[in-house]
Amino acid sequence: MNKITRESLLHEYFQQWTKLFKEGAVRPVTLEKYRNNYQHLKNIVPNLKLCELDRTIYQQILNEYAKTHERQTVIDFHHQIKGAVLDAVDEGLVNRDPTRKVIFKGKAPRAKKIKYLNQFELHSVLASLNLEDKINWDWLILLIAKTGLRFSEALGLTPADFNFVQQNLSVTKTWDYKGEGGFLPTKNKSSVRKVQIDWQLSMQFQQLIKDLPENQPIFVNGPICNSTPNKWLERHCKKVGVPVISIHGLRHTHASLLMYAGVSIASVSRRLGHSSITTTQKVYMHVISELENQDTDLVMRYLSGLS
Repeated sequence: MNKITRESLLHEYFQQWTKLFKEGAVRPVTLEKYRNNYQHLKNIVPNLKLCELDRTIYQQILNEYAKTHERQTVIDFHHQIKGAVLDAVDEGLVNRDPTRKVIFKGKAPRAKKIKYLNQFELHSVLASLNLEDKINWDWLILLIAKTGLRFSEALGLTPADFNFVQQNLSVTKTWDYKGEGGFLPTKNKSSVRKVQIDWQLSMQFQQLIKDLPENQPIFVNGPICNSTPNKWLERHCKKVGVPVISIHGLRHTHASLLMYAGVSIASVSRRLGHSSITTTQKVYMHVISELENQDTDLVMRYLSGLS
């Protein structure tokens, strides 16, 4: 590594900082974001030295990035760059914290695509599945719809992960479908969990995987790209006339329907393997708001009956 001084370029420092502190410490997909942000930083300020960095210049960097990105993406960019910059401040390479009191701008958000189906729509999709006596993408669609697993978690399942006596499956790993293949750890510690499955799904998979190798992934047979099952699901959605969602949208559908059915947000959070209940609240705020409106009606009806 080159020795970093106050005269070193900001993007060079960020690149070395990423290599030193992030490689091997974060998931490959997160590391790729750091590398992409290095390229953005290099393009925006190719000749900026660490000693020249101040609040005005840092704000200008964010403003330039914001011209082609949405506000939330700008915030994410800031958080990654800020981590390196604060270390540079601690090391005396930058005079004062230039990231203080920044303003986040950004392009107007794109129209949000529908992320989940209602109960009737999901039932229509599941009824159209071709559930053969051997593994296909339709089985993956059914499994995620009924468990809420992440795509990588479903790909990482092996026959050994199913407990048909207790009717659950163990999520302990994922499959690296974006990289070279092979098993990877789960997204976080909370993602290691047991997910209860219904008796029908249990019986179906007991027959389906009985002759498969115990420790080999059920759904993996060569290189995999998530566009393939997404297109598979898209065909089913169009066939039955419901909004087109992604495989990840099945996870949103699963969680949303559970909450509408009255399952507590804490239980949904554990089932999804979220790192905290706050994550669940953030992702499903639209559902929670709708349920709160229903709760208000219930409270008012109850109180009016007390007179």
